[in-house]
Amino acid sequence: MYLIINTERKIKSLLDNYLKKIGYKENIKLEKPSEKLGDFSFPCYQLAKILRKSPNDIALDISKNIKIPKIIEEIKANGAYVNFFIDKKLLKKSTIDSILKDNEKYGNLQKKNNKVIIEHTSANPNGPLHVGRARNPIIGDTMVRIFKSAGFEVESQFYLDDMGKQVAILAWGIENVEESEIEKTDYDKDDHKTVGFYQIASKKMKNDENINNEISDIVKKLEEGNKGYIDKIHKAYSPVLKGINESLNKINIKIDKYIPESKFLENKSVEKVIKELKESKFCKREDKAYYLDLETFGIKGRNTKFVFIRKDGTTLYATRDIAYHLWKARNADILVNILGEDHKLESKQVEIALKLIGEEKIPQVIFYSFVSLPGGKMSTRKGRVVYLDDLIDECIKRAYIEVEKRRGKELNEDKMKKISEIVGIGALRYNIIKVQPEKDITFKWEEALNFEGNSSPFIQYAHARACGILSKSKERIDEFDTDLLIENSEIELIKRLAKYPLEIKESSENLKPHNVANYLYNLASSFNQFYRDCPVLSEKNEKLRISRLALVNASKIVLKNGLNVLGIIAPEEM
Repeated sequence: MYLIINTERKIKSLLDNYLKKIGYKENIKLEKPSEKLGDFSFPCYQLAKILRKSPNDIALDISKNIKIPKIIEEIKANGAYVNFFIDKKLLKKSTIDSILKDNEKYGNLQKKNNKVIIEHTSANPNGPLHVGRARNPIIGDTMVRIFKSAGFEVESQFYLDDMGKQVAILAWGIENVEESEIEKTDYDKDDHKTVGFYQIASKKMKNDENINNEISDIVKKLEEGNKGYIDKIHKAYSPVLKGINESLNKINIKIDKYIPESKFLENKSVEKVIKELKESKFCKREDKAYYLDLETFGIKGRNTKFVFIRKDGTTLYATRDIAYHLWKARNADILVNILGEDHKLESKQVEIALKLIGEEKIPQVIFYSFVSLPGGKMSTRKGRVVYLDDLIDECIKRAYIEVEKRRGKELNEDKMKKISEIVGIGALRYNIIKVQPEKDITFKWEEALNFEGNSSPFIQYAHARACGILSKSKERIDEFDTDLLIENSEIELIKRLAKYPLEIKESSENLKPHNVANYLYNLASSFNQFYRDCPVLSEKNEKLRISRLALVNASKIVLKNGLNVLGIIAPEEM
């Protein structure tokens, strides 16, 4: 176990024992102050009512009365906060030793006997992924990587809508629309070629009642479990799914399992859900339709009625989603869903229904706002939907311009293309993940590809710089003395390196993938400050030079590990 996590646990235990004596029984929550104020802090505001004293006085009392363990150098009161400082000598040695020993495994937490299913992307397989939903796979994949680093067994799942109207329209279009009617696509990919059938069929359906009825009939046949129609649907969307996978692979995302909706009609679990919901005291009937009255659960207005069977006897997506979640609950210990903010109501309806059925494993949900682009910034035809593929290609193209501007005279074409792909994909993933999921994003190129600011290129460049320093040294760095690292920028950098496992732990517990991104930006900034302040290769004192090289190596390892958790390649050269 890492020193930083042991220290956090020790402080919580000390506070818990002390505060229980004065009647405080809540869970202890520590905060991370700025480096100068300590390594951990405990706010005392919540104790004021219990003790009838000011938070400042309480903080002072705690700092004086808690016995300081060996692992802690100092405990200080600062206003309403009790600040804890880890023993620097112990922290320096333990951190560098752990990083160099564990290498690519540094930051990985102890294995847990828990399985996590993370459902993400789950787009309708009727066309390419569009840019508005770009956050879903990137947040989902990042959470998969964070949970794996945190010691969990993880499975990513794509819930495949093979029962709804969207795929029925696609299947009808493939059978009835002529290829000559479809506009040529810019991409030689199956999803881009196939979406034209859906688009033409969708237009025809709106203007022709007979076509609308034919498509409705396909939906009904799917609902009845007609194998011939289900096979037809699978054949229709397979090329789209192949194209979606190609797009995801380009940005380093792999889905472990695709779970079709039809599975839960075939195994009769939807019937079981319907039976149990009908038995609920909140179930009501209206013109052959069945719904749950959710007013008691705080759902107001026209959303109070959660219809789970239509009057024609067919189920809804949400009904089948309940069956899917019951199945997931039997196959995992923790469920996590990545959903657009437009799914909040449906997610709440599913949660209430699961609780009414008696399911205890309720999914934790990360809701995200959509990605938008500044007007006129993409080289696409006017009025056309901007797809994820457009954004990927534009990122790589713009990254190439930056690479050529900086190193066009030194690198050959192949090298520039390779670096620009690494930088472009990194910029795309990082610029999306660094923002809290619930906040809006306008994807700005000048931010994403900024080599000086909070961006992937800035962090990747810090890693490449560390690689460059190490490649120029011929010295062995297995024998070093961390006691020699006494400069402020050295100590600050070591403290940041030490906290990486803590970031993984907290990001998995709180479902906050953006924290890892912001940690890496701060780490890269600390590394650059250290490099400016402290000579490495030019340091004349051999022992100090070797110790600083060890710190550079440790920084390189953690930058690479952190970028890997974000699904970003750490280049050795930029």
